[in-house]
Amino acid sequence: MSVLDPAIRELRRGIERARRQAAAFGDLWRRSLQLRVVVSTLALSSAVVFVLGMVLQVQITGQLLDTKTQAAIRQTEASAAAVQPDLSGLNPGPDSVKSRFTAALNKINAAGSGLDATSSGAGAFEPVLFDPVGVGSDGLPTAVGPWQDVPPSLAKMLERGSAGWQIATVERSTGRTTLLVVGKPVNSSAHPMHLYLLFPLTGEQSTAEVVQSTLVVGGLVLLLLLAVIANLVTRQVVRPVRQAAEIAERFADGSLDERMPVVGEDDVARLAESYNEMAASIQRQIHQLEEFGQLQRRFTSDVSHELRTPLTTVRMAADVLHASREQFPGGLARSTELLVDELDRFESLLGDLLEISRLDAGVEELAAELVDIRVLARRAHDSVRAIANSSGTTIVMDLPDHEVTAELDSRRVERILRNLLANAIDHGEGLPVELTLRGDGDAVAVTVRDRGVGLRAGEADLVFNRFWRADPSRNRRTGGTGLGLSISLEDARLHGGWLEAWGERGYGAVFRLTLPCRHGHELTGSPLPLEPADLPAVVAEPEPEEEPAEEVELTEEEITWQPAQPVTGEREEVR
Repeated sequence: MSVLDPAIRELRRGIERARRQAAAFGDLWRRSLQLRVVVSTLALSSAVVFVLGMVLQVQITGQLLDTKTQAAIRQTEASAAAVQPDLSGLNPGPDSVKSRFTAALNKINAAGSGLDATSSGAGAFEPVLFDPVGVGSDGLPTAVGPWQDVPPSLAKMLERGSAGWQIATVERSTGRTTLLVVGKPVNSSAHPMHLYLLFPLTGEQSTAEVVQSTLVVGGLVLLLLLAVIANLVTRQVVRPVRQAAEIAERFADGSLDERMPVVGEDDVARLAESYNEMAASIQRQIHQLEEFGQLQRRFTSDVSHELRTPLTTVRMAADVLHASREQFPGGLARSTELLVDELDRFESLLGDLLEISRLDAGVEELAAELVDIRVLARRAHDSVRAIANSSGTTIVMDLPDHEVTAELDSRRVERILRNLLANAIDHGEGLPVELTLRGDGDAVAVTVRDRGVGLRAGEADLVFNRFWRADPSRNRRTGGTGLGLSISLEDARLHGGWLEAWGERGYGAVFRLTLPCRHGHELTGSPLPLEPADLPAVVAEPEPEEEPAEEVELTEEEITWQPAQPVTGEREEVR
């Protein structure tokens, strides 16, 4: 087994290399239109060239063989006519027959005998005279010439009195030789004798081989030329498509001025014109949206600023009323308290709107400094302690004993943690809220988990939307503006970090903040998992088989229509 291990390993490596090459070719095949067109053209052209070559070879070979056969038949008839006088007065007896055969063959082979064979075009041949009845003293048939090369089936044909021809391959000292054997019976005084002429087909075979090699070489050259032509033609079509793809990619990356060059008036030129018109239309719409967004942000910022002056006046009047509330009747005193509370919320909403408008405008700057995040976590805890006490919620802090430092804007990170804790308290149903902090030298992560109602499927991506509202059946405790998580997400992105959410009905929710330890460092992972590790394993229960429902047909009298009831939804709360 140890001897076979290197061979097995080499075989496995070869299989792996072949698999990788096949995968690379498959990927190239899927991505390259030019390769598919060229290979398809070569495949179809190869089939056409192969069929055409076979047809040509069969036609040429058949024509050569037909010409050779006709000339050989004429030569045989001329030779039979030449030897007919010599065989007419043939005396019985093997010796006399053989000598007469020899003389007849010498007459056929003699040069200048005046036979028409010289102009027949049949080429060289070997004559054979054969006595189908007589046997010599040596026990062999009476014959002159290479009678062993005559096919038995042709000899039987001549015995029946008819002439014929046949192609046969015989073994000789020089090797296997293909012969065209033409036979014709010749009348004699005793009985018909057989005359055979053996024509070697060496010249025709050489011609056929030359034709075959010429067709193969010509086919390969033709395929090569077709491949080059297909490649050049395909490039003329694929190049504008690739150029359009590159321009579209740059356009998608923000280069809105990219356009395709228009050359000529063909289909590609019309494609370029259509693309340029589409790009110009998209560019105009994007500019309109940008202008609209700028106007919207400016309007939000201007309104927020303009509202501060009357809000300050109202705040001063409300503070005076609130300070004198003990002198008012009970209902009026309560009204002053509600007025102050709503003014606080209004001021918070204005502050969040101003912050959002600055973030959208991109004018916010990051004041990064080296800070111990444990300090920020404790400050955020102190800020929401009153809310936690009023709701009966306990905040569990899991902080490392050593410093966890990072380059960040302490004000923004503290605001993120404060928003996450307030959000967890508001949705935690009075159950404990856990804050966990960890760091690994490249990144720091803070998770805030509540064990309240949780999130439904798909809501983890919606909680950071502005003014997104979750469960309408619950009452809020903190009275937030609905912009806290949106601002927190923008603050995390400003640091180059992540703010993610996880939730499941009945198991609460987890918000994870991941920030790089060094400003400008790109995050590759988080020190803390997003999904809690203490979730119970879910065992899939088999679904009960449902019995098919019985179809019930209603008559026209049984069908009644009722007006739709109006839907009255409560005001959804902001998470």
